[in-house]
Amino acid sequence: MTRSFRKVAVIGAGTMGAGIAGQVANAGVEVLLLDLHGDGDDPDSLARRGYRRLLDPAQPGLMSRRAGERIRLGNIRDDMHQLSDCDWVAEAVVERLDVKRMLYRKIGEVADDRAIITSNTSTIPIRMLVEDMPVSRRSRFAVTHFFNPVRFMRLLELVGGDETDPDVMSRLESFCDEQLGKGVVRCRDTPGFLANRIGVYAIQCALHAAMRMGLTAVEADAIFGRPMGIPKTGVFGLYDLIGIDLMADVVRSLATILPPGDPFHAESGEIPLMTRMIANGQTGNKQGRGFYKGDAEDGSRLVLNRDTETYEPFARANLSLAEAAEKEGMSRLVDDRTKYGKFAWEVLSKTLSYAASLVPEISDDPVAIDDAMKLGYNWARGPFEMLDSLGVSAVVDRLESEGRNVPGFLLAGRERGFYSVRGRSLGVVDVSGQWSALTRPAGMVRVGEVCRALSPEISAEAASWYSCEDVAVVVFHSKANALNGESMGVLHDAVKQVQGRGMRGLLVHNDAPHFSCGVNLGTIRDFCRRDDMDGLDRFLADFQETVIAMRDADFPVVIAPAGLSLGGGFEIVLHGKQVVFHANSIMGLVETAVGVVPSGGGCKEMLYRWTEHPDCMDDLSRACWKAFMNTGYGKTATSPDQALDLAMIRNNDSYQANRDRMYRASVDAIMDGTRQKPFSRPVLYLPGQPVFEEMKTWLKTAHESDGVLTPHDVVVGTEIARIMSGGDVAPGTGFSEQDLLDAERRSFLTLARQPATLARLDSMLDTGKPLRN
Repeated sequence: MTRSFRKVAVIGAGTMGAGIAGQVANAGVEVLLLDLHGDGDDPDSLARRGYRRLLDPAQPGLMSRRAGERIRLGNIRDDMHQLSDCDWVAEAVVERLDVKRMLYRKIGEVADDRAIITSNTSTIPIRMLVEDMPVSRRSRFAVTHFFNPVRFMRLLELVGGDETDPDVMSRLESFCDEQLGKGVVRCRDTPGFLANRIGVYAIQCALHAAMRMGLTAVEADAIFGRPMGIPKTGVFGLYDLIGIDLMADVVRSLATILPPGDPFHAESGEIPLMTRMIANGQTGNKQGRGFYKGDAEDGSRLVLNRDTETYEPFARANLSLAEAAEKEGMSRLVDDRTKYGKFAWEVLSKTLSYAASLVPEISDDPVAIDDAMKLGYNWARGPFEMLDSLGVSAVVDRLESEGRNVPGFLLAGRERGFYSVRGRSLGVVDVSGQWSALTRPAGMVRVGEVCRALSPEISAEAASWYSCEDVAVVVFHSKANALNGESMGVLHDAVKQVQGRGMRGLLVHNDAPHFSCGVNLGTIRDFCRRDDMDGLDRFLADFQETVIAMRDADFPVVIAPAGLSLGGGFEIVLHGKQVVFHANSIMGLVETAVGVVPSGGGCKEMLYRWTEHPDCMDDLSRACWKAFMNTGYGKTATSPDQALDLAMIRNNDSYQANRDRMYRASVDAIMDGTRQKPFSRPVLYLPGQPVFEEMKTWLKTAHESDGVLTPHDVVVGTEIARIMSGGDVAPGTGFSEQDLLDAERRSFLTLARQPATLARLDSMLDTGKPLRN
């Protein structure tokens, strides 16, 4: 690893600057956060306001209280001298060249001669930023373009100038990759770099096409969203999320710096309706109204009728084309001849052609462009991966049949696509049209790229497993990686085959946004509607048997979750001998929200975890209460510290800041084996009836006093209490691990027979909303 930074200064405490400071502090590095001198008695008020943004519980920029303690606040009038011992000074002020240049002069007067200086600009060319700098400072200057929110968005565009020292670039890349967890993409000094150049163009294409073709916001977002592998906000929802006024500024800014002949100009014209909306304060989510209005969670959401410019009740777009495309792929979209298919083809054909036309201007490498879009815009596939999915030859043929220009680089992938496997290597076509093996920095491996070059040992719709480096790698790949009997069957087979073949170990991991959002609720509802309680019990018992077999295997087992690991997904995590998780993972048992209890070993395991926790080791009743409260409330951990506090991880588990380093770290952990921690699950002598009665009284009081708990919450909570306390048994009654597993299933079946549980399942599956009944 290249030498790290001991102290970092961030100047500009707006959304981006504060976010950068927060992520540096999360990495364990001391940070100085400065802004302008504030009015009134607090000269650091502007920096303090930025710090408070990091504490937003809806999107916390800090992973722990300790991280927050690493940030010191100040202002550029009184505290610039403190830059003297900073290794890196990151500028994140307003996008004005004169302001930035003035600031760089001040930095030069006080900063160490070896300090690296960077800008977070996304629009101003680096050659203009360094124009009046001395040569010695130009060699230490670069652009580090983060994406918002900094903690969660994975992309960092790193841009060096003609005179930037290669060692400076290496230090920044190493630190931002390994400690800040960023997917670092090196960019040329071109307008908009990579992600915004293509991403804003795609958004504008979708916006103008929807306006011209008369698609409602709901219709356009249903197509330009999940069916294309783009976040569900779509185009109008994304405009609201970012801010309609801010997006208008971004578009104008790009239009001023792009060359006259760039296709972007055809999509950048102002739309009178949006001009009126900005004047009326209808700028999106920050004002509570834009193209959408109201709260999507409580059902009061409205949508703007663009003809009348009034808001109407929101109704989901029930488009069979969108649903079919999610299952069958994007080709289903562009082959459709309705207005929705024509909309999809126009947006995709323009966007993908534009991306291809920018090679080699912005990059010689399709991988860099694809990574930028996936990491910076959360696209499931980058433009060249989309072209491969659609069939490059089919896209070229259709463009030619329509008399449209075909970029030269698009023709390079016409025969075999841009990505293909040769031997056991995944490779990519470069700017010269030559195939070469895809390589990434040492330690950075994506399991999807590894598995693409292999044949699965077993493959099913919901999951597959592969043999790689003498390790069985289980990959879930259903929608949201929801688990069903097929998923667990593949996992169980992998466990048996590792044992039978004498392989080194088992890894459960995937590249999807989420490890697993839990058991497929549709499967549970089907059992309930058929009143097939025997079938449901067998399903639960098979789930339990699989995770116990995995946990008790005599070989290393590593679970590597990223994104959401909820419900049944987290029950798999709980039974790993070692967990290597992503720093931003969200983990927890949330089954009570749909009227059931964790029954894949989750209740059992959380009870044992709390008996081992420092807060409860000598107090079994306290452990029972902790397990009851946290499981009943469906608490989730959003950071490593929280996970440890909530007994969700053990002291041999570890995390990676960069999720692209999880695979290598996990395989290395299997090969090493020394951090594999066995499970001791002895008989627990539970407190029984007295504590069970206390828990039921607490539930009743919480329901009656302030209505926090609904009637069915009390019913579900009572079953959680029954499991965690032992229920109506004498104090000191012994419960084996199997007894607790059996208790989980009994409570689950009891709740599955309740009409209120079925109503919750129906609401979640049919409307996407939790039901409070």
